[in-house]
Amino acid sequence: MSRNIILNSVLMVIALSLSITLLSLYNLRNASIKSAIHNAVSISEAVKSGLTSYMVNDNMHQVGTFIQSVSNMRNVDKLWLARSEYVNKQFGHVRDIPRDDIDKKVLNSGKMYYEIDESITKTTVRVTIPYNAIADKGINCLKCHNVEQGTTLGAISLILDINTLKEIGIESIYIVSLFILLTIIFFLIYNKKYIMPYFKLYELFKYSISNAIQGNFEKISPPKELSTDIIHLTREYNNLLEIFKDTTDDIDKKLQVYTGYKTSTMRKNPLKESKFIVDNLSNLYQYKKQIELDSTLEEIYTRLKEVMQNRFGLKNFTFMEIDSTKQKMRKVAQSGESFYCEPTIKNNPELCRCARTNQDVVSIKFQNSCQYYENKDKYYYCINFDIAKNIYLIVHFTCNTIEELNALKEKVIFIKSYLKETTPVIEVKLLMAALKESAFKDSLTGLYNRKFLEEHSKKLLPQIKRENGDIGVLMLDMDHFKAVNDEYGHNIGDKVLKELAKILEDTVRESDIVIRYGGEEFIVLLINVKSEDAALNVASKIAQRVRENEIDIYAGTKLKKTVSIGLSMYPKDSNNLDTVIKNADIALYEAKNSGRDNVKRFKEEQISSIDLF
Repeated sequence: MSRNIILNSVLMVIALSLSITLLSLYNLRNASIKSAIHNAVSISEAVKSGLTSYMVNDNMHQVGTFIQSVSNMRNVDKLWLARSEYVNKQFGHVRDIPRDDIDKKVLNSGKMYYEIDESITKTTVRVTIPYNAIADKGINCLKCHNVEQGTTLGAISLILDINTLKEIGIESIYIVSLFILLTIIFFLIYNKKYIMPYFKLYELFKYSISNAIQGNFEKISPPKELSTDIIHLTREYNNLLEIFKDTTDDIDKKLQVYTGYKTSTMRKNPLKESKFIVDNLSNLYQYKKQIELDSTLEEIYTRLKEVMQNRFGLKNFTFMEIDSTKQKMRKVAQSGESFYCEPTIKNNPELCRCARTNQDVVSIKFQNSCQYYENKDKYYYCINFDIAKNIYLIVHFTCNTIEELNALKEKVIFIKSYLKETTPVIEVKLLMAALKESAFKDSLTGLYNRKFLEEHSKKLLPQIKRENGDIGVLMLDMDHFKAVNDEYGHNIGDKVLKELAKILEDTVRESDIVIRYGGEEFIVLLINVKSEDAALNVASKIAQRVRENEIDIYAGTKLKKTVSIGLSMYPKDSNNLDTVIKNADIALYEAKNSGRDNVKRFKEEQISSIDLF
């Protein structure tokens, strides 16, 4: 840069010198021309005075000698006279006729005219000045010439050589040019000794700052020719670099403890990187506080989904839980188009490579990392986090381009920080859910118990009312179950109840609720059942499947059982679910009284028959 500045300065001085020289030449030319015209006018006035004197004294025969003497003046190349037609007519003879068109032009116009003739070796000025008839300044031309005031009587033409003036001006230009050259030489010497060190210091500062941006804090060794103040400033700058270096290293080490992220490896501005990381840590802290206050897993997953979208700008991803013990997969959140391996993983979660290896699975350019990822035009990145015993959270990202995938790789370490803070909270929620579920589950059959019915109905009934739906309540009782316990023992009795529970779960929809109400009694809530006939149809299917089911006892012995079922409809029979359950129990009693192994719909008259009984 210093060389460029010096070169530009020299070029600027040269350009300025040329401009001054050309301007001087131009001004010199104009001054020479003006001086020549002024001299021509002065000479013409002298000639006019001489001619007038010769005419008054009747010495016109000596005019030629006078004109010749004037022509011999310095810088006068030629001088001649031109008479007008008025004068020639007056004196009766023709002499001093116009020599060229310029003489004629001046005689006709009565105005002065000049012309410049320039060549390489010589420059002359031709000036033709009119001699007009006047009657003032002590001269009255009208006495001798019978013409009007202002009539042109003649003209005086001179050719003046102005080379002498130009030579004087050129000498001055040479002196100016020499002065400018000496100025340039002095400037270069002064620049090298006093200015160049500052340019060198500027380059050192520029190089040092550029390196500092990349995390390389190199000190500056200032040139010796600098002033004391500048050297002191350089030392202060070096101290500042040392402080930056120590601070950056300290931040780098401490941030690695929290994130495992090393700023210096990224080849970026370390201060910006540190700010970015601190900003992420701050957001991560706020996120952690928020999810700790969330009441459900759904809220946590929704918040984590928003972080992926808003914080990291990700569009296509899926969260899924995989239970390796139960071999079940549950999709808990999704954004955009992703999870192209779902058709395989949904029913066979053990095939998920990320869950099986407990390692990140990433698209590789020339080979397929995951053989079950079906969209070959897109890229993927899968992360596995343990959230509980044998339960994994798989985060699956889909990218449209390799550039998008590379950008995701740089964000993964921060994404994992959020997942790391999320998984303990999810684990607690799962544990609490498991504890709550165990309190609501029957330990023998795995079905919901009566306590669950009491709690769940508080949310279920308002929902049914909003949807204007119906609930079909089936009350079931195993026929002659006591005889099984008495004849085969309680172990076989428990097995019979488990078989019945399985039949119930397999027969009804996932949206329906199966409850072990107590002993051999079960309740099935048919949620939003279409009609009363549809509810009776489900009850008949249950009864038939129980009737057809064979239970292995021991040594090839088979056991068949039947059930009696009562049906009541909510809210058709009552707006109170407890009343509907009692009605279903009454219908069940009617089914038993009717010979068992059948289904009865609740009717009002059944209440009076029960009372009478």
